[in-house]
Amino acid sequence: MIELWGDAVRSIEDRVKPANRDQWLRPIQCLAIEDGRIRLRAPNRYHKEWFEDNFLPSILENLQARANSSFSVEFEFPDESNMSLNSQDPAQKTAQDKISSRPLPPGLDPRYTFDRFVVGARNQFGHAAARMVADAPGTKYNPLFLYGGVGLGKTHLLHAIGHEIHRQHPDWHITIVTCEQFVTHFIRSMMNQRKQASSISLMDEFRTQYREKPDVLLVDDIQFLSNKDSSQDEFFHTFNALHLAQKQIVLTSDKIPAELPGLEERLQSRFAWGLIAEINTPDLETRVAILHRKAEIENIPLDDDVALTIASLVRSNVRELEGALLHLSARASVIGRRIDKAFAEEALQDMVRASPQGISIENIQREVASYFDVKLHDLKGPKRLQAVARPRMIAMYLCRKLTGSSYPEIGSRFGGKDHSTVISAVNKIENLLAQDANLRSVINTIESHLRQR
Repeated sequence: MIELWGDAVRSIEDRVKPANRDQWLRPIQCLAIEDGRIRLRAPNRYHKEWFEDNFLPSILENLQARANSSFSVEFEFPDESNMSLNSQDPAQKTAQDKISSRPLPPGLDPRYTFDRFVVGARNQFGHAAARMVADAPGTKYNPLFLYGGVGLGKTHLLHAIGHEIHRQHPDWHITIVTCEQFVTHFIRSMMNQRKQASSISLMDEFRTQYREKPDVLLVDDIQFLSNKDSSQDEFFHTFNALHLAQKQIVLTSDKIPAELPGLEERLQSRFAWGLIAEINTPDLETRVAILHRKAEIENIPLDDDVALTIASLVRSNVRELEGALLHLSARASVIGRRIDKAFAEEALQDMVRASPQGISIENIQREVASYFDVKLHDLKGPKRLQAVARPRMIAMYLCRKLTGSSYPEIGSRFGGKDHSTVISAVNKIENLLAQDANLRSVINTIESHLRQR
């Protein structure tokens, strides 16, 4: 019967991206199939959840058709420490509670924990990757590289990883910094070293702090390293020292490593050694859930229809979404009015007009086609027409900038273009903007029209 499981798995492999196949599908082991039960082994419970959500239904459907029978599924885990605390006895729970009460490492924000992170379709992969790293730091996914637009939850996950590792390993040294803090600390140490006559080396102290002490290094906004040659060289050696010692490294950025301008190739390569996960703009359902979670934390009464109204108006990122809720609550409190749908629509109009959250890929395509006087179907189509080549690149650039959509998603809206084509277009426009004042004017005009729609 186990052979049937293998056949069912192979039946879906061709439809699965290679990265997902290797990371999420193949590590699942079928231990036995007997008495209508399938026993599977997953590396940990987060891997199990990802597998259940994304692959198990299709595999079961295929397997049940082959066997002409229905099955239930049970999971086992190689390390019982990955199981929930509910499976521990009271003595273990008491010990764990004592461990959890130890002081937080400096820099960890107490608000940013996994239980406060709202998981949706567009951040599920990043969340699952973060949990797996937190459960098994320094092993399989090192470094973990989280990327995405502003305010989408990268920093939240970075801190959540720190919290979870601290909970499980309270004696570990966790260093969490922004890249700007790392660079500033490095420059200050280097400059003061030159002034100091003491035999104590400030640079040695700096390197001890970042290369020898950390069991975990968490760095936010690593793109700040771009075009900083000395800092890049220092971080290169820091990265090597930690990785060689199997210390966990987690980095966040606004772009994937290969797209970071002014970043040395050797760093781009190392940042891609582990796992790269994108955090995308939340969909409507996730935005509603985020609002309810924030309202619960802030003790703000929030009806379902009001949450849906806010989520429909504010589409850009989590930070602006939560800001809109707080703005609404403060305004209602000042004027003594109940928060209802009509009040939400009225109170948020200025915020909506001032930001690009109502902008969609379709809006951008229409506006760019109109501006350059080209046919919309040519701009969106797969044909390589000279007249639409530059407008199409501009449209792709604006889609990435204003909607936060992923490269594959943008490519699919332009005649099924490959994501690498979109990346190339975005990079080309970004490079041209630095030297072409006319292009800057064109893009500013198009953006202005889009915001006024």
